[in-house]
Amino acid sequence: MSAGTIVDAAYRRCEEITRREARNFSYGIRLLPKDKRRALSAVYATARRIDDIGDGDLPPDEKLARLDEVRESLRRLPDTAPDDPVLLALHDAAGRLPIPLEAFEELIDGCAADVRGTTYATFDDLLWYCRCVAGSVGRLSLGVFGTGAPGLAADRADALGIALQMTNILRDLREDRGNGRVYLPKDDLDRFGCNLELDGDGFADPPEHFAALVRFEAEHAERWYETGLRLLPMLDARSAACTAAMAGIYHRLLARIVRDPMAVTRTRISLPSLEKATVAARALVRRTA
Repeated sequence: MSAGTIVDAAYRRCEEITRREARNFSYGIRLLPKDKRRALSAVYATARRIDDIGDGDLPPDEKLARLDEVRESLRRLPDTAPDDPVLLALHDAAGRLPIPLEAFEELIDGCAADVRGTTYATFDDLLWYCRCVAGSVGRLSLGVFGTGAPGLAADRADALGIALQMTNILRDLREDRGNGRVYLPKDDLDRFGCNLELDGDGFADPPEHFAALVRFEAEHAERWYETGLRLLPMLDARSAACTAAMAGIYHRLLARIVRDPMAVTRTRISLPSLEKATVAARALVRRTA
């Protein structure tokens, strides 16, 4: 089998992982031209591997050891073509595009914080975590997209990642609490008289306090969307459409949460597939028209 065939197979593996696991992001990724789509799939598949270690069933010490192994494999990546198909695809993509591989180290730091059960006293503390686990992916994606102003664009990609992660945190409040994780800052919990303790019907906090807390955090997220979406004019049309589709899906999720904060205590809020496809189609039309 030729080297090119092996690399093509590695990319196909990454695209399979992306289609299967990236239930929201895949709607944006499929709007990219082939080379960028394959490269971003390699980025996603690598990030998915890191997340899966953090969310898996291994004991904490083993998780941290596995994360360190991935960290070392990524540090070797620029100089060595690995046998692992996901890392081989990433190696090829990083050889052609300015993908900041060091950003994966921040993602690993964020996952390690999850493994250790880190909690956050202030919103600034939470921002560190959001930048690690989502801002990093925004900056990695920007390396695939390309831009004429990399410094400013990286700041906006980071902001958009924070907005998406804040949306995730609000959507998954009940699931995360059931897994022993609390991301919302203690300062904010105290401000609204909430502790996010679970009872049989959701959270034991007074509903009006809980709703006010969720809307307060959603306002934070909205401000980060305002900054992050200013990235779109800095991208080429197809990259902007990809980003707009992904951000648009999460932005709609946030709007649903704001309309009915108590919904996150009952179910995991999501958009129907048709609505996601509609968001993606509109993003493509607007950005390529």
